[in-house]
Amino acid sequence: MLIEIAYAGICHSDIHTVQGDWGKVPYPLTVGHEIVGTVAEVGAEVTLHSVGDRVGVGCMVNSCRECDNCKAGQQQYCLQGNTGTYAAVDRDGTVTQGGYSTHVVVVEDFVLRVPESIPYEAAAPLLCAGITTYSPLAHWNAGPGKRVAVVGMGGLGHMAVKIAHAMGAEVTVLSQTLGKKDDGLRMGADHYYATSDASTFEALANTFDLIINTVSAKVDLNAYLGLLRLDGTLVNVGAPPEPLPVGVFTLFGNRRSFAGSSIGSIGETQEMLDFCAERGIAPEVELINADQVNEAWSRVLSSDVRYRFVIDIATLN
Repeated sequence: MLIEIAYAGICHSDIHTVQGDWGKVPYPLTVGHEIVGTVAEVGAEVTLHSVGDRVGVGCMVNSCRECDNCKAGQQQYCLQGNTGTYAAVDRDGTVTQGGYSTHVVVVEDFVLRVPESIPYEAAAPLLCAGITTYSPLAHWNAGPGKRVAVVGMGGLGHMAVKIAHAMGAEVTVLSQTLGKKDDGLRMGADHYYATSDASTFEALANTFDLIINTVSAKVDLNAYLGLLRLDGTLVNVGAPPEPLPVGVFTLFGNRRSFAGSSIGSIGETQEMLDFCAERGIAPEVELINADQVNEAWSRVLSSDVRYRFVIDIATLN
């Protein structure tokens, strides 16, 4: 099916990919995996969507459909590797291209329905930042009685705060400074600490049931693991290019766990969209024109965005 793109979010992954941080890049390449638009054309066998529908495309556009994980509805963990929305070789041998474009063609099974109640220009970041944080929060049962910490108050972090709060958890933000404290508290955080203050790690030792690390840079994982209470879990959703060392004795204390989480399935992404629509949750975005992308990327790298850039694709025409 052919989708006419209205808005495309800018994700740090776009920059990592183009810079070759995660491996060889199949240039020329169009990035962007936070996509919303309307269905322009459908093939003869399409049944899930119709022309004119408001839809979204996230971080993957295909999978093998045959492995155990795909059959379990967990396409993001396809054992043959899911097909990323850009810079991936699709099943037909073509290299996928992303959403910094006027149109995209995607198989219907990997297209999401975007509820009308979500502001159109703010919906795109939900397809990556939203599901990347919703999935681990749901999997590790964030909710009433659970203490959840969010490391980093950026594009992913601000969504983790909003979603964890809506799930009923007690939410703490762990950010380098207190510069975004007012925003964090407004979005639903109960507490806000600066990690540049060494006393933070002493004060919060053995506190949290779940920590979501959204930072795509090297951090001292052992220091954060020390903040987990009995059977607590630290989940990495940020993806720095360098390895992150973990001391096994830190895990032994309190029977702590260190885990990773990769986006979410198509079913879970639709669940997230409906959850956000029902609770009035949307990313906080800065709308830009297409000719401002280079500036926006520079600002992402310097953490100068509150909290997600979204490209108005109409400015490409």
